[in-house]
Amino acid sequence: AINLQMNTTAVIPIKQLNDAKKRLADHLSSEQRQSLSQVMFEDVLEAVTSCDRIGEVVVVTNDESVAAIAAAFSARVLPEPDTRGLIAAVSHAAALLSTEGVNSMVFLPGDVPLVSVDELEVVLDGFGMRDHPELLIVPADDLGGSNCVACSPPNCIEFKFGEDSFRKHLRESESKGVDTSIARLPGIGLDVDTPDDLAQLSQILSQQNTQTHTFKFLVQSGLLLDKKNQSESKLTQHQTR
Repeated sequence: AINLQMNTTAVIPIKQLNDAKKRLADHLSSEQRQSLSQVMFEDVLEAVTSCDRIGEVVVVTNDESVAAIAAAFSARVLPEPDTRGLIAAVSHAAALLSTEGVNSMVFLPGDVPLVSVDELEVVLDGFGMRDHPELLIVPADDLGGSNCVACSPPNCIEFKFGEDSFRKHLRESESKGVDTSIARLPGIGLDVDTPDDLAQLSQILSQQNTQTHTFKFLVQSGLLLDKKNQSESKLTQHQTR
């Protein structure tokens, strides 16, 4: 018998890192933007490869450095299709996984570094166990984008990524008669595109103080003072007044 629990594949599409996160260009150098994209991707990989509900991880990319990181996490690397863009990348993976007999696919972007195993379990708990198509969406905090889309079977809808994709995906699943649920999860809900997102991420990471790839990068690059250093710097300020 096929273990449906393990017959779930996570799909993470990653474009070229060297032109990533252009909306942060006024705040970060191109090297910093590239490094930030990389460490966020590593934190996403850390979560999906640690989740027992996920049997395989597929990274869709043409970037050799991304492929090397994916391989280090034992993920399968799929080259991007000829048609560029997120919709094409996810659709390509979904079609392939469907032909391979994969029961469920869970899409995640590479820029949700607060995703946790706990949140992935919320998404996948009991998902894909029914005998009819199912969809689950985790929207972005502002209810605009779709930061996680779980599909069973992988190609049960046409993907509508881009502006207002959350509502577009809901309309699409309704038109296809697909059983749909929504989960609002704070970790997956925060994708980092703008300076405000980065500020929010920094605040949460400094409160959590967990040694994630993203946290270490933000501390090392001076973009974030960790708690210990913050209290020390306050102390020295007080003494020198």
